[in-house]
Amino acid sequence: MRVVVTGAAGFIGSHLTESLLADGHQVLGVDAFVDYYPRAVKEANLRRAREVFPAHFTFLEGRLQELDLAPLLEGAGQVFHLAAQAGVRASWGREFALYTDHNVLATQRLLEAAVAAGVPRVVYASSSSVYGDAASLPLQEDARCRPLSPYGVTKLAAENLSLLYERNHGLPVVCLRYFTVYGPRQRPDMAFHRFLKAARDGSGLEVFGDGRQTRDFTYIDDIVAATRAAADQGRPGCVYNVGGGERIALNDVIDLIRELTGRPLEIRRQGAQKGDMRDTFADTSAARRDLAFRSTVSLRQGLAQEWDWIKEHR
Repeated sequence: MRVVVTGAAGFIGSHLTESLLADGHQVLGVDAFVDYYPRAVKEANLRRAREVFPAHFTFLEGRLQELDLAPLLEGAGQVFHLAAQAGVRASWGREFALYTDHNVLATQRLLEAAVAAGVPRVVYASSSSVYGDAASLPLQEDARCRPLSPYGVTKLAAENLSLLYERNHGLPVVCLRYFTVYGPRQRPDMAFHRFLKAARDGSGLEVFGDGRQTRDFTYIDDIVAATRAAADQGRPGCVYNVGGGERIALNDVIDLIRELTGRPLEIRRQGAQKGDMRDTFADTSAARRDLAFRSTVSLRQGLAQEWDWIKEHR
């Protein structure tokens, strides 16, 4: 199958691309290399796809807002839309224009192009940030969404756009709400990457809030499996939570990292940041039913894998 992956140079996008290539698909990867974190990191993410699968992998650099998308989507059976401007805390103030541009406008252009290209299957990568602080846990897909950050607002807006195109144009779109993804190649700004890097280097570590906030962490391999299943068997017009099935407090994660690495972590406490959710925990029963999704990697196993990768990539 010919497949398009936007955001192919990112953390999740590069893992998804390699999985598709390993199964023999022809993959066109698209990425704009936005400067939220260094380009060299993203180039390294692409290295295996370029070196191991040169006959099956094509890469195009550019912004979805500006590219001629028609020839890119022609003949594609599946489109995975992972490209986005990341970061909850950076989405306030003047930076918000970047989020509306990359997360909303880019998505609308891609959806229009997909309709014109003959309605391929589209998977949109959303986020648990769309929920905000819910009254009860675990979070279910029909819960009221009240994002706490401008980032979450743009992800929810793109979700709603995707579902509009399904209802009005018959575009078979499936939306996935990812819950805190981690593993090798995790973005440098994300918590586990920062924590493990601090353990490796013996440097101090800033932790925001009291550490009692909880998260549902999801290993990258489970995310890739759910994303591919959504393209193959997800119900068009549906939204699915994808979570790891474990809810754990940040302080307990820090203790686990100390145990796994055998190294101390010097913690500097900072105030809670605006936009950060207090607790997340996914109800994944819909994904289990329709996508046969099961989380297969425990937090301890996944952290050990990311720790090995952090030690090898200075």
